[in-house]
Amino acid sequence: MQPRKLVPGTICAGVLLAACGDSDGTGGAALGESGTISVQISGEEIGPGGISFPSGSEVTIADGWALRFDHVLVTIGSVWLSDNPDVSPTDQSLTGAVVARASGPWAIDLAKEGPVPGAGGEGTAIPLVEFDRQTENGDAPFASDRRYAFSFESVVAADGAERVNLDTDAEAAYALAIAGGCSVLYVGTATFEGEVCQTSDESYDFTAIPSVVPFSLCYATPTRYLNCQNEENQGDPFPDEEFQRGIPILANSESLAQITLHLEHPLYADVRHEPALYFDQFAAALVGMPEGSELTLDLLTGLDPTGLVDGAGAPLPWRSCDGSSFPAGVQRSFQTASIPVGPEESPSTGFRDYLDYTRYVQSSQGHLNGGEGLCYADRQYPSPP
Repeated sequence: MQPRKLVPGTICAGVLLAACGDSDGTGGAALGESGTISVQISGEEIGPGGISFPSGSEVTIADGWALRFDHVLVTIGSVWLSDNPDVSPTDQSLTGAVVARASGPWAIDLAKEGPVPGAGGEGTAIPLVEFDRQTENGDAPFASDRRYAFSFESVVAADGAERVNLDTDAEAAYALAIAGGCSVLYVGTATFEGEVCQTSDESYDFTAIPSVVPFSLCYATPTRYLNCQNEENQGDPFPDEEFQRGIPILANSESLAQITLHLEHPLYADVRHEPALYFDQFAAALVGMPEGSELTLDLLTGLDPTGLVDGAGAPLPWRSCDGSSFPAGVQRSFQTASIPVGPEESPSTGFRDYLDYTRYVQSSQGHLNGGEGLCYADRQYPSPP
């Protein structure tokens, strides 16, 4: 038996649906019934609301930029539940056998508000599918005394994807995602809003960087997000993990498995989690180009993430417009941990350029149930592990 797909227009918005009946007439368990798992997806507040400066959003870009998204187009290939999320304390990717699976692909625009609350109170979410039994295990009910590992995958955009909430304009953008092989496509405008800024090099001419930047950023980064941690769990996590893994089956209500994409990840200044965010290095790639030129990821090819330059080849200094300090050194240099950097590196083991770097940090954006429900990122494109 297949899991039931949830159509946003048929959902009782604003609560987690304990009183709503079967949404599609298939005779499955009612929404909110114990033993069911509701799978949703959210871009938190950032998707519909963007990133404001100097305040007004859940994150801020240190060098003074505000971002507004026309579309954040994501394609989810499948979601699945597995037995025993705790197979290995040291290898989060390992689980027991798959017990339930639902396959799309689904095309979603995270720049649009969803009809149900975002996990942890962060924005809204869009329902995808509901599990009421173990589809890969003889349709057995879920056991109430265990947690199930939750995993999902982003895949490249496809003609055959089910359009979950795409309007006419989003459909046109999704055609570009298909043509570009994007698994995630950001379309929007960045505007420089910084007023009082500090820089590591007063001689650099920041006026050469356009202050309004239309962008279309196509991330061809299909990734499997495995065995996610869940900050709603109360049990003790394994060492070096923040939360216990998996989805528990609740006794009196529906369990939530909300895919949460942290949309700010491409702006990370460090490959490790939750560093400062910067955008100058993107906008500076347009230096020397005609006014109104669109920013694309192609412009990042060949740029050294440990020694960034602008489009004219001038070293790009640090700039802080939010009162935060910036790292030591004059030239902007992002942290790559133990990942080697150089034009001769293999993309499977190192970063050839800033394009490889931003693809890597973007593809770590998949989480579960908001906050810091970290998943194991199994990248399905040439990338360092």
